Amino acid sequence: MQNDLLDRNLQWSATRQAQEPDYFTRLAALQAPEYFWIGCSDSRVPANVVAGLDPGEVFVHRNVANIIHSSDMNLLSALEFAVEALKVREIIVCGHYGCGGVKAATEDLPHGIVDHWLEPIRRLARAYAVDLGKEPDNEGRRDRLAEFNVIEGVRRVCETPILQRAWARGANVRVHGLIYGLKDGLLRELDCTIGPGHFQPIIRA
Repeated sequence: MQNDLLDRNLQWSATRQAQEPDYFTRLAALQAPEYFWIGCSDSRVPANVVAGLDPGEVFVHRNVANIIHSSDMNLLSALEFAVEALKVREIIVCGHYGCGGVKAATEDLPHGIVDHWLEPIRRLARAYAVDLGKEPDNEGRRDRLAEFNVIEGVRRVCETPILQRAWARGANVRVHGLIYGLKDGLLRELDCTIGPGHFQPIIRA
């Protein structure tokens, strides 16, 4: 298996260099992505591929079900680096239909430690029970819940001190919510973009 991966890498590297001789030299010189992508770990949703972007154009963080945990130091470190060091101005929270994490969160079955990770999705399912009940079947309810999870993720990113500080100093950072369809390969906007001015600063006495 290892040799197979290495062989694939050799073939890919040779093809890239044949197509664009200075590709790796240019890529190694500077990391200047336009986007910070927070997505699901699902192997069917690679950020570069579904967004039609080359390596170097998107800085990526992925976890199970693209959940924004306020205590996730991995995510927060990546977010801070993206905003403070890379000066990324477009942040994308991207979920997908048919998400296994969302499905697991809605099942009355034990899944191990991931059940703790998925707790925010179960909380959303309770909060939006009426809306979810309007969907015709379990697949529709889970896909709608995946959308709610993205919208909630956008809000939670914006509530981080990292974004609050960036906006306070005038940085023009916007956070977007997208959902990806496994069945058609299309990204859809969820009309939940938040940018400077949407969140008012906390007024302390």
